[in-house]
Amino acid sequence: METTGNTRDSRDHRDSQDHRDAEAVSRFVERFAAQLTDAGMQRMAARVFAALLVSDRGAMTSAELSEALSISPAAVSGAIAYLSRVDMVSREREPGSRRDRYVLHNAIWYETFTRRDQLLDRWETTLREGAATLGPDSPAGARVAETAAFFAFLRQEILGMMDRWRAHRATLGLPDVP
Repeated sequence: METTGNTRDSRDHRDSQDHRDAEAVSRFVERFAAQLTDAGMQRMAARVFAALLVSDRGAMTSAELSEALSISPAAVSGAIAYLSRVDMVSREREPGSRRDRYVLHNAIWYETFTRRDQLLDRWETTLREGAATLGPDSPAGARVAETAAFFAFLRQEILGMMDRWRAHRATLGLPDVP
């Protein structure tokens, strides 16, 4: 297919996905986005994330996202700002263009759980300090100490789970992620 300029990138992207049922893909994007929203993610950010997830390149421009989701560029901008703040996407300049494209991190789930480990560590430390402040013999101190112990347990389980994932992933023959 011969095209010129920026239209080519967009058409190449669509051509690689022409074999898919666009309605079924759209339903999947909306269903997964709704589940992410139910879990606490902002609605528009969840939709943009899901759209990036299903794109073969794992990257789209603002115009492509607007078109794919039937949303305004302002809505895309707000969603990307949120997703960037939580390190789920990054912004890159399209080669030979002044347009940005938004890129999904290949190891997004691994990175997300790794960052969660760091968050749990901070919470555990703060909770242990709080338990000491409240006193171990007070009901509140005991409750806060148990919460700290739970987060310590959860953090160790996540670390072990991520080690098991790396070993399992190696058996799947998946391509390396940068």
